[in-house]
Amino acid sequence: MTLQQLKYAIEIAHCGSINEAAKHLFITQPSLSNAIKELETELGVTIFIRTNRGIVLSPEGAEFLGYARQVTEQMSLLEERYLENKPARRQFSVSTQHYAFAVSAFVALIRHQGLTTYDCTLSETRTYEIIEDVKNLRSELGILYINSFNAKVLHKLFNESNLAFHPLFEAVPHVFLSAQNALAKKPFVTLEDLEKLPCLSFEQGEYNSFHFSEEILSTLSHRQNIRVNDRATLFNCLIGLDGYTISTGILSAELNGTEIVAVPLRVKEHMTVGWIAHRKLALSHLASCYLEEMEAILSNERLPQ
Repeated sequence: MTLQQLKYAIEIAHCGSINEAAKHLFITQPSLSNAIKELETELGVTIFIRTNRGIVLSPEGAEFLGYARQVTEQMSLLEERYLENKPARRQFSVSTQHYAFAVSAFVALIRHQGLTTYDCTLSETRTYEIIEDVKNLRSELGILYINSFNAKVLHKLFNESNLAFHPLFEAVPHVFLSAQNALAKKPFVTLEDLEKLPCLSFEQGEYNSFHFSEEILSTLSHRQNIRVNDRATLFNCLIGLDGYTISTGILSAELNGTEIVAVPLRVKEHMTVGWIAHRKLALSHLASCYLEEMEAILSNERLPQ
C-alpha cells in the first residue's frame, strides 16, 4: 500500500468516477483501475462498488477512506511544514440545505481560525446529494432537517450509509415573504392565506421525491409553483413575484438584508434541523470548530417558536 494509491482512492471517491479521477490525476483510466484493484487485493476488501450509475463506496471502503484521508492530510502537513517551509494548509468541507446560519458559521470559521492557507468547500445542494456527499466522504458534515413525514426514509438512508444524525434545534415552520407583502405584518399566516401566492421550492433533480423536499408539506398542491436551484434566485423571486417559501424562520440580515421576513405558519408540524457525519470517523478539528460556530450563531438567534 502506497501513499499514491491512497491519493488515487480519495480522488475517485471525490469524483464519483474512475474516468474523471484519471483526468484529474493525469494518468490513464486503465492505470488507475489497476492501481485500485491492486490496493483492494492487498487489503482484502472492496473499496468501490461499480454500478450503472458509476462508482460508489462500499461500507468497508468508506471506513478505509476515512483513515486514508487522515494519512494523506498528515503527510501534506509534514511536506508543507518541513519540505516547502509553508504554513500547513487546512481542509474542511460541508454540504447543506439552503440555510443562512450554515453559511454564517462557515464564514465565522474561516475568520476566527486565522487560517492563512486552507482548502475549504461549502456546498448548498440537494437533500439526496448531501447524504451522498457525506457517505462518500466528499463532505465531512451534512446539514439538513427531518420531520414526521421524511424521518423514516431518511433514517433508513442514514443507517444504510453508516451515518449518524445529530439534532441542532427544533423549529416550527415559517414562511419567508417579501417585507412588502401584506401578510408580512401578520402575527401568523395560514395555508389559506397563501393560496393565491406563488409557492417557491428548491428543485431536487433526479431524486425529486416528496421525502427529499427541502420544504415541509411538500405533498400539498399549489396553483402556482416555481422551483429554483439557489437561495439568491429564490429570494429574488420572493420579492419580484410576491411569492413565499416554507423554512425554519431563521434569517440573516447580514447575508440576506431586510427585504425578506419570516412569519409563523399556523400548522401542526415541526422540524428537527441537525447534522450528519460518519459514525466510525472522528471529526477533524475544523469540523468540530464549525459545529461550535454554528451552535454559537444559533444560541445568539432567537429561534422561531
